[in-house]
Amino acid sequence: MKRHWLRTLFFTPLIFMVGIAMAATGPNQGANMTDQDKKQMVATFAGGCFWCVESDFEKIPGVTEVISGYSGGHVANPSYKQVSAGGTGHVEAVQVHYHPAEVGYEQLLDVLWRHIDPTDAGGQFVDRGSQYRSVIFYHDEQQRGIAEKSKQALQRSGRFDKPIVTEILPFKAFFVAEDYHQDYYKNHPIRYKYYRWNSGRDQFLEKVWSKEIMNKNSGSDNPRYNKPDDASLRDTLTPLQYKVTQKEGTEPPFKNAYWDNKEAGIYVDIVSGEPLFSSLDKYTSGTGWPSFVRPLVSENIVEREDRKLFSVRTEVRSRYGDSHLGHVFNDGPPPTGLRYCINSAALRFIPVEQLEKQGYGEFLERFK
Repeated sequence: MKRHWLRTLFFTPLIFMVGIAMAATGPNQGANMTDQDKKQMVATFAGGCFWCVESDFEKIPGVTEVISGYSGGHVANPSYKQVSAGGTGHVEAVQVHYHPAEVGYEQLLDVLWRHIDPTDAGGQFVDRGSQYRSVIFYHDEQQRGIAEKSKQALQRSGRFDKPIVTEILPFKAFFVAEDYHQDYYKNHPIRYKYYRWNSGRDQFLEKVWSKEIMNKNSGSDNPRYNKPDDASLRDTLTPLQYKVTQKEGTEPPFKNAYWDNKEAGIYVDIVSGEPLFSSLDKYTSGTGWPSFVRPLVSENIVEREDRKLFSVRTEVRSRYGDSHLGHVFNDGPPPTGLRYCINSAALRFIPVEQLEKQGYGEFLERFK
C-alpha cells in the first residue's frame, strides 16, 4: 500500500528504481561474529513501515545498527514488491544490533510498544495488510520469556482499551531489504517526514502516551523528577529560562552558557532535574548552541512534530518536566547522524566530580 501511495504522491517512478540485491541471515547468524561483534546482541521486531521503526530504534543509546528487511515468511530472498503485495508471509521488519551493557532487551521492547499500535492485527496506521502487522521475533528462550512478560504487563497496564495482539514468534530468517530502504529517514528526510506525518503514526502515539507524560509531570510515576507549578517556575527560572522552556523560545547563538563548554559531566533539565545529555556525546557543531549526537537517557526525551517557521522540524522536549529543549536534525556526525540542538537555558550542567553529591552517581561509570 505504501508503495502505491508514494508513487501517487511524488509522481516519479525513480522512487522505486531500486535494486533487488538481498542478503539473508538465519538463527545462527552470530556464529561467525568477530570478537568485537560478540559483545553485541540482536533483536528482531516488526512494527509496520520499516522506515519508521528503523528511525525510532537508531536513536536509542546502546543501539549500534538497525537494518530494514523482511522476516517471518516462506519465500526466500523476497523483493519489496513481493512483500508489499502480500502472499509471502513476510512482514516488514528490522534487526536491532545493540550492546546489552548499555541497553537491555526489556528497554528495546518498551521502545517498540511506544512506537506502534499493538492492538491492530490488520497492519499499522496507513499501511494495511498482514505484511505490516506487529511481531516480536525471539532469538532464544530468554528473549521469548522477556517478550511475553512485557506484553502481559502492557495488557495489564490498561494503556489500551483493546487486547494486545502483537505476535511473539520464533526467529527463523531475516532477508535484508534493498539498499534504497536502508536509512531512508536520513537519505530522504523530506519524503520520510511527509510520509510519516500523513501515516497518522505520530498523532496516534501522542494521543495514547500523552496521558503518561501528564502523570509523570505531576510526579505520580517518578517522584524524583517532576514539574513545579507555574508560579514556582516564574519564581525560580530566569526570564530567558522561562521563555525557552515554557514558551518554546530560542536563546541567541554563541551567547549562552554551554555552547562552548568542554567540561566533563552531564546536562539535566533546568525544570525537573531529569538527566538528558552527556559531555561524552557533545560535539562542536558550529551553530552556537550545545549539540549532542544522542541523549544520555533516551526515555527522558520526547519528540514532537513542529510545523512552525514554514518548515517541518522535530521538537525535543523533556519527559517529566515537559520543557521545550530544542530540536533534533539529521545532519549530525557518526555514529548516529543526529544533531540534538539544545538551548543552554533549558539545561543545568553537573560536573563529573559533583555527580555523586547531587544524586547522579549512577552515571559516574561512564566517565571512567
